[in-house]
Amino acid sequence: MKKFLSILSYVKPYWKEAILNAVFNILSAVFALFSFTMAIPFLGILFETQQFVTEKVPFDLFSMKSILGNFNYYMSTLIIIQGKTTALLVVSIAVVIVTFFKSLFKYLANYFITPVRTGVERDIRNDVYDKILRLPLSYYTESKKGDILAKISGDVKEIEISIISSLEMIFRDPATIIIFLSYMISMSVELTLIVAVLLPLSGFFIGRLGKKLKTTSFKGQKKMGSILSIIEETLTGLRIIKAFNAEDHSTEKFYQANNIYRQIQSRVHRRRYLASPMSEFLGTVVMMVLMWYGGNLVLGGNASLKPEEFIAFIIVFSQVIVPAKALSSAYFNVQKGMASVDRIDEIMDADEKIIDKPGARSVNEFMNSIKFVNVNFSYNTEPVLQDINLEIGKGETIALVGQSGGGKSTLVDLIPRFIEPISGQVLLDDFMVSDYKIKDLRNLMGIVNQEPILFNDTFYNNIAFGLKNVKEEDVINAAKVANAHSFIMDTPGGYQANIGDRGGKLSGGQRQRISIARALLKNPPVLILDEATSSLDTESERLVQDAILKLMQNRTSVVIAHRLSTIKNADQICVIQEGRIVERGRHKELLKLKGQYFNLHRLQVYD
Repeated sequence: MKKFLSILSYVKPYWKEAILNAVFNILSAVFALFSFTMAIPFLGILFETQQFVTEKVPFDLFSMKSILGNFNYYMSTLIIIQGKTTALLVVSIAVVIVTFFKSLFKYLANYFITPVRTGVERDIRNDVYDKILRLPLSYYTESKKGDILAKISGDVKEIEISIISSLEMIFRDPATIIIFLSYMISMSVELTLIVAVLLPLSGFFIGRLGKKLKTTSFKGQKKMGSILSIIEETLTGLRIIKAFNAEDHSTEKFYQANNIYRQIQSRVHRRRYLASPMSEFLGTVVMMVLMWYGGNLVLGGNASLKPEEFIAFIIVFSQVIVPAKALSSAYFNVQKGMASVDRIDEIMDADEKIIDKPGARSVNEFMNSIKFVNVNFSYNTEPVLQDINLEIGKGETIALVGQSGGGKSTLVDLIPRFIEPISGQVLLDDFMVSDYKIKDLRNLMGIVNQEPILFNDTFYNNIAFGLKNVKEEDVINAAKVANAHSFIMDTPGGYQANIGDRGGKLSGGQRQRISIARALLKNPPVLILDEATSSLDTESERLVQDAILKLMQNRTSVVIAHRLSTIKNADQICVIQEGRIVERGRHKELLKLKGQYFNLHRLQVYD
């Protein structure tokens, strides 16, 4: 219930539309009642099964007998003065007019619920996306991309379909049931009491079925996340799949997951389909009980219930079954949607961990140094960094080398607070990086990764990414310094040409030069280079290396190096092995030690 109310909280910004929806639903129910009830007493008078009413009844808005008594008086007067034929025409026209207004109000109710449905879906998706951006990178090492995509697309849509669409029934059907029951009470308290007992009893059986639906639906949504993960992995690794003739293996894996999803969905749909016939059957049972009991009252000569009133009661009750049935369907939809709410909450309730402290410091320039003091870090109790002590002075170039998986990338991720140390301190200008506002801290830094991260957009927008009010000449100048201007201009469309998904239309060297141009345009005082040339051919490496040297001028740089030839002139080289700094010094100093760095250098020389 608490989670359902949390979803309803998204309706608050649209309270005006929700109120209008409720008002028009009530009006539609009122006119629906009159469209069914006004013809019955008229027909009784018309065909002389009911006596003419020749005197007005004291009018009471809240008394159904008073309303019907006055209605019968005017109908009797109309028949006496105008004749039966004219009276029949007048009543037929009146029924049409009442039905028109009933339909009009029903449309207006749906018209005003539409912005509520679409707005709530948009707002939930916006909140989920915002949360995705705020979560630390470590969250995504344990989560499948496909599952996250399923949550922000399929699960949010399921909430809209299952829960928000049910709001229409929640706002509409209870009002209809209450209005119709009020009329039924005015006709026969005894029969209405039977309805009040039997309908909730039938709802109890339907509710027990709905609880199982939520559990099954949760499994289905989770399996859809697995399917999307397989698709995402297939699209990313399609070249490898084809190269290793693994199409059959991938197909079998996908078919198996898809078949399990089909089996789960079959159970979900069967339970949902059971709701309608079950509620219809139980409604029929209640109807037959009413007919048996009410028929006995009429046949027994009970003066409190006339035959035409009993018929009217049964007709009105038959109309109560429709919204009652809709409510049972809405309950099933809500249960199915709540499974999606549970999955969305896995993201929304995840610990953000890396957030601004209260009263965090602003910073807009790098003054002195970056320090690591006794820093330790681990993933799931697996130590990655141990006792790291390192100082990086302003304007210095620090190179990190060593075996893959030794902790180099983890170390540099601590500087912009992508992750937090388990113990120890990371200081920038003698203040812990956690003391600064995250946005201010990251504004001081430019990052060029081993695998260039580009977006399905134009050259211009990729270079100017994250910056506002950028001048075109500044973008072009950054591209020129990064040795990217010439191939951009050779592309049809120039700077406004689209580079494809992840820059797929470009070579590795071209993608890297675009990411370097992006870092140049940002003009950060601190630069982090994560093996930016390790996967390039000789010609591309030369162009990229030239661009990197230009980028590093007058900046503090932390370089993760795979090719040692690129960091010979670094102010300090740190050799990291199994999470520890085992050697440090300049290039020539480390070669003289004939330790780990010497061995790495010799391997590359003879490679």
